Amino acid sequence: MKAIIPVAGIGSRLRPHTHTQPKSLVPVAGNTILGHIIDRLRAAGLTEFVFIVGYLGDKVVRYVRRHYPELQATFVLQEPREGLGHALWLARDTFRHDPDGVLILLGDTIVDVDLPALLATPGSVLAVKEVKTPSLFGLVETAPGGRVRKVVEKPTIPKSNYALVGLYKLAYPEQLALALEWLMTSNVRTHGEYQLTDALMHLIEQGEEMTTAAVDNWFDCGRKDTLLEANARLLNRPEFLEPREYPEFAGTVIIPPVSIGRGCRIENSIIGPNVAIGDKTIVQTTILSNSIIGSYSELRSAVMHDCIVGSDASFRGMNHSLNIGDNTEIDYS
Repeated sequence: MKAIIPVAGIGSRLRPHTHTQPKSLVPVAGNTILGHIIDRLRAAGLTEFVFIVGYLGDKVVRYVRRHYPELQATFVLQEPREGLGHALWLARDTFRHDPDGVLILLGDTIVDVDLPALLATPGSVLAVKEVKTPSLFGLVETAPGGRVRKVVEKPTIPKSNYALVGLYKLAYPEQLALALEWLMTSNVRTHGEYQLTDALMHLIEQGEEMTTAAVDNWFDCGRKDTLLEANARLLNRPEFLEPREYPEFAGTVIIPPVSIGRGCRIENSIIGPNVAIGDKTIVQTTILSNSIIGSYSELRSAVMHDCIVGSDASFRGMNHSLNIGDNTEIDYS
């Protein structure tokens, strides 16, 4: 089965980090978002990938070719960017003749799901997760027995609270390609864009049966809060919680789980929990928790929590020499 990964989005909700790199290459838990996605799909046996690139797409191409040279990778340019349905329509000739179906996974989405079981499920499967604010998402309505009855993009009056999480296994690629062509030739837009949900609804109306698969966790990594949550959840996996030896960091306490890149210099600091630090970063006299720090950055004299710091960035906090008398309160917060 071939994997289709759309990574063309501009990532406006993750600015300023996406001013200089696509959101799929933002670091999380010792890897990039895209790296985590590729690693999971490879572990499930997928080797053929189609990447739909757009904003800063050359960086995605270089990243994939450098870190995953063994992949059978094809790159499709989406320009202009007019929605997920438009992106897949541009890539339709790369997958429409595949006999084993196609797996679509959004390039800013990390999901916890039994991928081998999902891939082995007969027919087309839409991954879903129950949410509290359904009007913000594409939704699935099911009939008795679990068959998908309707999919709709961000409805004003939701009739379901099961959101599409950006993972789709579609059993009939040629029919999907025809539905995408119908979407474009009929100029069917929702919220101003060509939506995959409209193409899926067209397939359902044509008689294709689809079922759902619930995911354990879903992280839409396009926002700071969900990116930090994904970082913490990924760091709390067994491979990061197992006892490990870190380089000798003078005067430093490490509170797992943490991920520390190569060549870092850390002195007189407290690191963790839930901290990911990139390569060759300098941290001195700093308390750091629940944060993501890029490579080649410098942090000095800081107390930082719930922070995202990009690569090649520098932050210096305040040092104080104080002579404080009785009955005094000073609050720098």
